[in-house]
Amino acid sequence: MLRRAASLLVVLAVAQPTMALDVTVTAAQVSRFKGAQLDQPVDKLIFRGGLTLQSQDDLFGGVSSITTTGPDQNVAFVTDRGQFVSGKLAYDQDDRLLSLIGVTMDPIQNSRGAPLPRQYARDAEGMDTVYRDGQPVAVRVSFENLTRVADFAITDGRPGGPARELTIPQWMTDLRTNKSLESICIAPPASPIAGSTLLLTEEALDENGNHRGHFLGQNDKGPVTYRNSPIVNPTDCAFLPNGDLLVLERGVALFSFVMNLRRVPAAEVRPGNLMQGELLLSAEGGEIDNMESIMVHVTPGGETRILIGSDNNFNDWQRQLLLEFALPD
Repeated sequence: MLRRAASLLVVLAVAQPTMALDVTVTAAQVSRFKGAQLDQPVDKLIFRGGLTLQSQDDLFGGVSSITTTGPDQNVAFVTDRGQFVSGKLAYDQDDRLLSLIGVTMDPIQNSRGAPLPRQYARDAEGMDTVYRDGQPVAVRVSFENLTRVADFAITDGRPGGPARELTIPQWMTDLRTNKSLESICIAPPASPIAGSTLLLTEEALDENGNHRGHFLGQNDKGPVTYRNSPIVNPTDCAFLPNGDLLVLERGVALFSFVMNLRRVPAAEVRPGNLMQGELLLSAEGGEIDNMESIMVHVTPGGETRILIGSDNNFNDWQRQLLLEFALPD
């Protein structure tokens, strides 16, 4: 049995793709959420629809974070198995999510330009976009297990190339679990800490039981904490254009997933502070799945939206959901 298990591990390692792969993804539109129809209020947001994504390719799945990578709705996901998934969000004439098109998967590379060698190093969990002069030039990715942060160049809307690792606090580097560095997001120009990168842990708690975090930046850097809530832990974050911080929380209760979305005012997003946000949205059970990713973006119709996605953990009984919401005027 041990020999067979060892052989299986070798096969899986060999099966990990080493070059770009085109993937066909099908999508079904989601038109109701928590009893709300399209354009109706749900908690403190407005429901704008969504998608359920599927693919016959076994490598598609486990998407943990999403970010914009260029104009015309170019986006990229990272997966639990060390892949970038790039494509475009397609919208219909009513500005509703219609599908994910032009999907390509590329293996995440190490600093030498080779695919990540083992699963322990592939567990990408968070991602945001690095802008220079208003243009997306790289994605910044956080990893669990082998805890680290690295940048990857964007070329023609697709992230890739050799990793450029960033220096993070030693206490964070020392975390070696799958509940370590879940969330990463970069403050926008309107933020009081513009350009700083927020790193937020899932279950690394301080002496008061709150989630530890850290800001990377030139001027605004240092430790920060985030208020712990029962059942849920932070799993991704994103900034609104005005600098307010959105934190997506995820947990499990009574054998079903739980999701919260909180908003922290821009003035409270700073080193040395205990951040605690206003609850914008809460859901559980069949309405959601393992919600792990959040992105703020502008649709073709010009509306700023919050997109929340799920990670199906490569399980047939879970879904890859994308749900979109707008803030009330």
